Amino acid sequence: MIKGAATSAALASAPALGAPAAQQALTRIAFGSCAHQDKEQPIWDLVNAWNPELFIFLGDNIYGDTEDMAVLRAKYDKLAAKPGFRTLRRNAKVIATWDDHDFGVNDGGSEYPMKAESAAIFLDFWGVPADHPRRSHEGIYASYLFGPEGRRIQVILPDNRTFRTPLLGYSVEPEDKGQYVVNPDPDATMLGQAQWDWLEAELRRPADLRILASSTQMLPDAPGYEAWINFQADHQRLLDLIDFAQVENLLIISGDTHYAELSRLDERMPYPLYELTSSGLTEVWPVFGPNRNRIAKAPLMPNFGRLTIDWGAPSPSVLMEVQMLDGSIGISQAVSLAELKQPGTR
Repeated sequence: MIKGAATSAALASAPALGAPAAQQALTRIAFGSCAHQDKEQPIWDLVNAWNPELFIFLGDNIYGDTEDMAVLRAKYDKLAAKPGFRTLRRNAKVIATWDDHDFGVNDGGSEYPMKAESAAIFLDFWGVPADHPRRSHEGIYASYLFGPEGRRIQVILPDNRTFRTPLLGYSVEPEDKGQYVVNPDPDATMLGQAQWDWLEAELRRPADLRILASSTQMLPDAPGYEAWINFQADHQRLLDLIDFAQVENLLIISGDTHYAELSRLDERMPYPLYELTSSGLTEVWPVFGPNRNRIAKAPLMPNFGRLTIDWGAPSPSVLMEVQMLDGSIGISQAVSLAELKQPGTR
């Protein structure tokens, strides 16, 4: 069980999430990743102006990169002191998962020796109650339900770090791609067996809209940089699970890349899978990585993701967008929930 003391008094006034299925139907969900605590964070002005009801942090929420837990706490305190972040916490529900830098080590996984200590600080910082299921198991994976029956949203937050097999790669990074290669070992894993059992159970729960919120990208197909495709068996296991477990109403959001893009996978799937990647809140990569499943990309500047849900009959829909630091909309894709159905149920 993961327990700990409060990390920062700055978050004491943050609104609690309350019951697992809050009765208010959500219509505006924002998300983002990669926010360096030592940099200015003007993106919060745009986020708060949009007035999201829920904000999902997708990882690299700070750049901790340490085995010294005092250093990690101090970096969380820097984020807590950001005025825009404080405004967000006052006005919206906030939930989070982590990626490598707030986990504690760049590109790290199960080999990181301070997993449990870092998890306790993470859960404290994000205001996870002492009796919450997130504190009852190793790792920080979780699922949340929002809204009444008929407009119920499930947000699934996997932990892509605690149980992950170390990456395989070149000793010297090639000039034309990242350093990592696909691991064909069927025992190499992103999630670990206990988390897989949990994920399957969560994906079988009823939900009118299901958001799988991954810290690293799921659909991009090119190896080289960190993504689910680095673990061939787990990548295919996820796609098979969506198919054979008759999972419906699923959208994917992700972070990590320091650029924003929209991916779509149709091949050998029961319905098109969409993944909107938003990264970063402060960090910007100079180029896009390869991705045959990319259908849209945004300008290279700080950004955040937006999901606007229209619950109106007869066909609810989700507008998937990325808003850039200059205020422009870099990506916009409307998806009807009627598209996200298994054959025979449409």
